Amino acid sequence: MIKYIDRNEVRRRKHVRVRRKIFGTPERPRLCVFRSSKHIYAQIIDDVNSTTLVAASTLDEALKGKLAYTGNKSAAREVGKLIGNKAKEKGINKVVFDRGGYLYHGRVKELADGAREAGLEF
Repeated sequence: MIKYIDRNEVRRRKHVRVRRKIFGTPERPRLCVFRSSKHIYAQIIDDVNSTTLVAASTLDEALKGKLAYTGNKSAAREVGKLIGNKAKEKGINKVVFDRGGYLYHGRVKELADGAREAGLEF
């Protein structure tokens, strides 16, 4: 009998493989991405101290009235810009990008491009 594995489980397994190699330090923290069908979330994490330094999502107050729909590429780019600006305020310039097991395509790519526009290097 063949066991069916849903695509979210496949994504989690990919994420575990990626996380073996990617590690956020205080000098170069990890920019982690999670996306659902309606929203996209990003966090900058220091894995040494196990702390979230900066977080942004389509649910933030700064983006609430600005976005018509939260599950598209333009919303993802705005979240990338927002997290980039928040990181700059905290003095974070360089990060390691953790795509969370998702393909670097579509909304994940737009978030990364928005963060680069805001001045983050990765």
